[in-house]
Amino acid sequence: MPAQRPLKVWLITGSSSGFGRILAELALARGDAVVATARQPAALADLVATYEDRILPLALDVTDAKASAAAMAAVETRFGRLDVLVNNAGFGLIGAVEELQPHEYRPMFETNLFGLIETTRAALPLMRRTGGGRIVNLSSVGGFTGRQGFGHYNASKFAVEGLSEALAEEVAPFGIKVIIVEPGAFRTEFLGRSASVGATRLEAYEATSGATRDFSTANDGAQSGDPARGMAVLMQAILADEPPLRLPLGRDALARIDRKLAMVASDIAAWRPFSEATGFEDQSA
Repeated sequence: MPAQRPLKVWLITGSSSGFGRILAELALARGDAVVATARQPAALADLVATYEDRILPLALDVTDAKASAAAMAAVETRFGRLDVLVNNAGFGLIGAVEELQPHEYRPMFETNLFGLIETTRAALPLMRRTGGGRIVNLSSVGGFTGRQGFGHYNASKFAVEGLSEALAEEVAPFGIKVIIVEPGAFRTEFLGRSASVGATRLEAYEATSGATRDFSTANDGAQSGDPARGMAVLMQAILADEPPLRLPLGRDALARIDRKLAMVASDIAAWRPFSEATGFEDQSA
């Protein structure tokens, strides 16, 4: 009996654990095909054993542009199309802007931003030929609001959000929708597995980034967000006819975003007359 044609074809980066793993399981359970990438594909052995005809595990370092292109070629050869790209691979870094060193923060930008760019660039020709689809970029509430001790991480995710907004406009004529996912604190082992702490700790920042370091490490595993519920909501958004451009996940994410929106509105209101007075007197000039 021939294998059943998958409903959709996904490529998910960082599929070995956390959000990527849960999303791969949800997609496979609903009858989709998944190209699951990870640095160590052996971690996907149980999924391969269960869904061998609909899963393609691939080793992928997203910072290697040639590897991303090869992965997309493998998708086309195996399944002929790509409906959903999930840029999930990434990691965090805790430390004050002054404390962290280039050898610590540059690799994070290579993965969180430049790796996402390369997988997206590699996927777009196939997705345009397929017609329609979804590009899902895992940002963070930290991609919308900055927080002491996370400056470099915030910068990498803010960049993802700006890129995603522009990308959404560029790919709209092809029927491709972009979703920016902004999770708050979830129990995904992110802090223990995918986040590191800078080696330098300056006394001057003990009350700010130092407090963030201590709180983050002490409370790992006690986050309020349920990863399974979060990914169930994301799955709903991906399958929606009109998905949101931004999808905050978690009450803490919503609260932080609401506070920032109020702060921005307050700043704009207070300085609007001055901002409006910066044009030439002769508006035709």
